[in-house]
Amino acid sequence: MSASSRLSAHEVTMRFGGLVALDSVSIDVPQRSIVGLVGPNGAGKSTLFGVLSGLLTPTSGTVTFDDADVTRASARTRARLGMARTFQHPELFSTLTVRDHIVLADRIRYSRARLWTDLFTGRGLRRPPADETARVDDLIDTLGLGPIAHRAIGDLPLGSCRLVEVARALAVEPTLMLLDEPSSGLDVAETAELAAVLQQVVADRDVSLLFVEHDVELVLRICDSVHVLDFGVKIAAGTPEEIRNDPAVRAAYLGEDVTSQEKAR
Repeated sequence: MSASSRLSAHEVTMRFGGLVALDSVSIDVPQRSIVGLVGPNGAGKSTLFGVLSGLLTPTSGTVTFDDADVTRASARTRARLGMARTFQHPELFSTLTVRDHIVLADRIRYSRARLWTDLFTGRGLRRPPADETARVDDLIDTLGLGPIAHRAIGDLPLGSCRLVEVARALAVEPTLMLLDEPSSGLDVAETAELAAVLQQVVADRDVSLLFVEHDVELVLRICDSVHVLDFGVKIAAGTPEEIRNDPAVRAAYLGEDVTSQEKAR
């Protein structure tokens, strides 16, 4: 792990019985960077995300977050250290509004003692202090959620719910965000807007992003570096341009021996 790293995984192996889901995988997320994690279905991306976020304990290897060894630390401990994540399937409260979700996340960061009142009586949500209102308004504006801020999550399409998850994660002011398929369910315009938001977040909020995506073009467009997994093994890592031209990556996605074909030309 370099001095400028926010998160580092070193030689991580994950076995489930006789299945090796990850085989000596290393990955590094520098400070103030956007790092992509891609690979075909079954490559081990979700397993690595589970290890990095604390949902899974690796069979071997280490995970370091802001100079602390968190290999065996729980997801809650990592969250308190400044790690936040979203999920492939949004984990939201269907009866709460968009604004309520961001308010609750803000209070986890700034006023944890109020959460009992907020969740079980609703009274706290109706009496926000001015500084909280300013922070929540800022996030709503940043992610373009103003038109739906007072709508219940259960009434919104999947794409909007994903934007709410990103806003909720940002509300706890993390230093690292793990984003699981953040563009899933978004149309082309929404994906472009999300990409711009993520880049602005890194520039303005001193946060690093690591995200799994099936939209490889999105990853190559906005990431500083990209790691590629295939069958639990890291087959490539580098800049977007290096990944775009890597024969092993092209072979993994195209299902053919690109290297051999190029040699035959």
